Amino acid sequence: MKSLARPGGNITGLTSNPRTVVGKRLQLLIDAVGKSRSVGVLVNSASNPLQLSDMKAAARSAGVRLSVQEAREVSELEGAFAAMRRDEVAGVIELPDVMFYAQSRRIADLALRHRLPMMGPYRDFVDVGGLMAYGADLNDLMRRSATYVDKILKGSKPDDLPVEQAAKFELSINLKTAKALGLTIPPALWLQIDRVVE
Repeated sequence: MKSLARPGGNITGLTSNPRTVVGKRLQLLIDAVGKSRSVGVLVNSASNPLQLSDMKAAARSAGVRLSVQEAREVSELEGAFAAMRRDEVAGVIELPDVMFYAQSRRIADLALRHRLPMMGPYRDFVDVGGLMAYGADLNDLMRRSATYVDKILKGSKPDDLPVEQAAKFELSINLKTAKALGLTIPPALWLQIDRVVE
């Protein structure tokens, strides 16, 4: 792909994970858990090297040490959480990955079992018991993708259509999980919450 504005070839569409949200996720997690010197990052670096690089930059800027834990297979998830617990991180951020999405319930359970407040990239993470999620409104992206299909069916070439980044983001919080972790959501964070799961 040449660029988002002029992708070239037969590529176009919408992206749900612009790199700009990485720092926002880190800040929201820090706001939820209070002052933090250390945050865990669950990553499959094979699928997400750019966001990991952005996360490291955001952490340096915020003065936060990262405990980066790699999981390329489901069998590595338990070890990643155990390592973050040993590192005494204040919370965990999951970088988007297909395998992590498929294992959302297991990841939420591991975070709770290890008593680690966790930020996921999609609202579904909160629905299965994760503490928080901040990401693109996937329903909005689905609706917008229909316009692309319509344009292509009417003769537009994909390389003439820019790749659009998500425009609408939402913060979701699971209050039952917050209570189980002994967390009180600060008033300033309440003002940013779009969706609450009880």
